[in-house]
Amino acid sequence: MRILLIVSAFNSLSQRIFVDLKELGHSPAVIYAASENEMQKKIQDFNPDVIVCPYLKKKLPKTIWENKPTFIIHPGIMGDRGAYSLDWAILEKKQIWGVTIIKANDILDGGDIFASEEFAMRSAPKASIYRHEVATAASKALKNALKNLENKDFTPKKLDYADKEIKGRAHPFMTQNERKIEWQKETTDEIIKKIYASDSFPGVLDEFFGVECYLFGAQKEEFLRGNPKEILAKRDGAVCVGTIDGALWISHMKEKEKMIKLPAAFVLKEKLLGVRENRIPLILEEKRETFKEIFFEEKDSVGYLYFEFHNGAMSAHQCVRLKYAIESVIERDIKVLVLMGGEDFFCNGIHLNIMEDSKKKAEDGWSNLHSMNELARTIIFSTNIITVSALRGGAGAGGVSLAGACDFVVAKDGTVLNPHYMNLGLFGSEYWTYTLPKKIGAEKADELMQKCMPIGAQEAKRIKLVDEVFDENIDKFTKELQEFCSELAKSEDYHDLLLKKREKLKNDELEKSIDSYKEEELKKSYDSFYDENSLFHKLRYEFVHKLCQTQTPKRFKDA
Repeated sequence: MRILLIVSAFNSLSQRIFVDLKELGHSPAVIYAASENEMQKKIQDFNPDVIVCPYLKKKLPKTIWENKPTFIIHPGIMGDRGAYSLDWAILEKKQIWGVTIIKANDILDGGDIFASEEFAMRSAPKASIYRHEVATAASKALKNALKNLENKDFTPKKLDYADKEIKGRAHPFMTQNERKIEWQKETTDEIIKKIYASDSFPGVLDEFFGVECYLFGAQKEEFLRGNPKEILAKRDGAVCVGTIDGALWISHMKEKEKMIKLPAAFVLKEKLLGVRENRIPLILEEKRETFKEIFFEEKDSVGYLYFEFHNGAMSAHQCVRLKYAIESVIERDIKVLVLMGGEDFFCNGIHLNIMEDSKKKAEDGWSNLHSMNELARTIIFSTNIITVSALRGGAGAGGVSLAGACDFVVAKDGTVLNPHYMNLGLFGSEYWTYTLPKKIGAEKADELMQKCMPIGAQEAKRIKLVDEVFDENIDKFTKELQEFCSELAKSEDYHDLLLKKREKLKNDELEKSIDSYKEEELKKSYDSFYDENSLFHKLRYEFVHKLCQTQTPKRFKDA
């Protein structure tokens, strides 16, 4: 079928639906819900069989949904209606939640129900649940809805609150009054729940040292203790805050006046003078609840190195720390090193928010790029060990190139990759001009970079960008990953694999210096950073400040 996605932004769920529809053999196209005229023209030109709205912040005009079968993907159980569905579900401690496919009509979320999928809620930030459970349920529900649409015997369910199967309700708009933290009354778990419900938007509005800011990224602390709302320690940009029954870490804040999400210590700056830096080792002797960005585990001669960087963005400092961590664990008695990335994102490249906040944007961004390059180089030239990148979540731009620096790339089914840079006005770096064409061929590499469209894990495997795709269920994925890596470590061919790796690097160097690829990338990237009028500066500003698109990006119009 020809399926048009109408979206307010091409977010993670919209991308997941797009790649899933392609995988099912449908022909999807994308249009932003910025202009009724633009939408109508796209409908006229594309002539879709079905319209699907994975992420829509405004009501569609009647002229659209009355003329084409139009479906809303709503992140709530049957009967749930209104904005901030997941926020309410987290605050109200729902054990079961879901996704419903609703036929659009003139009642907000009140149309006929064509499919619904439920899932068990876990204790996690809203954005994480959205990227995993909601995305998986939406994918399943949409497949069923499309089948039901073609089934002449199917009768959609009416929104009738007398129906016992319809357990949802219409809920009000959630304000900061519902999100407000009562530091002198609420427990650590209650505070974390409120921050979870507000991640990644709009955050919880609060005030520290006279600075009004929105809070993000909560993590319970097991050992540190202090008075409610007292800042007890800082670590890697996060701050530890006391509560009535313990403490928690807050990783990020968004100053109300500047509205750029940054590490909490960046926002509070000199206000934290005298607050001690609380370091922890790379390898914890005992598992405990605390904030940690980089940590290491070992099993069966396989090392698993995790780097949980917020939204997958890596600052220069984080790149350096990760580089040193890799060099450190390689010295251990392990045969395989697995780069695990984060739970939600493997990596998305340089830290655009920190660059945007800097008074020396070009210099700091350029430094960040160089540190990413050094990190990629360390991985490429790790000749005494087999390296594997494990994509548990999405990856974009430099993050995909960083994964490609490893000997093997494995991905969780349902993962979406954006290997390109040009949608942000960049040529790209991290040795991609060396690693990507060697892996998938020059023609396909050029196509991925020029089209700037997402691809799913299965397609990535077909074009050899990814070597293996494991189960979408995280427990099954982890088991399959461990088996894969354990077999690599125990393989009779292990030393042959290392020998082939060294020989390949040697032959590649004879053909063309590997570092020369990096130098050529830097040469093509320089003006993007140092020309104040470059497209990169404009697009980065729009991205960081989450400016609403006034028209559909050209890459979707040409798709």
